[in-house]
Amino acid sequence: MLSNIGIYHYLILALFLFLIGLCGTVISKNVIKILISIEFMLTAVNINLTTFGLYCKNLAFDGFIFALFYIAVGAVELAIAVYIFYAMYRQKQTSDIEEYDNV
Repeated sequence: MLSNIGIYHYLILALFLFLIGLCGTVISKNVIKILISIEFMLTAVNINLTTFGLYCKNLAFDGFIFALFYIAVGAVELAIAVYIFYAMYRQKQTSDIEEYDNV
């Protein structure tokens, strides 16, 4: 079990990862960079779920189960997003997000 001091390190790491992902999603104009930024945010959520799963005794393994479920959902989301990007790229031949305004 983590001490209260140890849990803050994981939460701060998750906060930084989420903020990096959020800034990358808002600022970037490249579709691949946006997808990677979304994966950073999903990783931050997984770190939070596993940290709270370790910290709370009465949750047993619920945090780990939710994190595993979230990893599976993230993998499916990424596969679908890459396929949509591939279909859009074949049509416009660019990865700049501003070119896809009317697709």
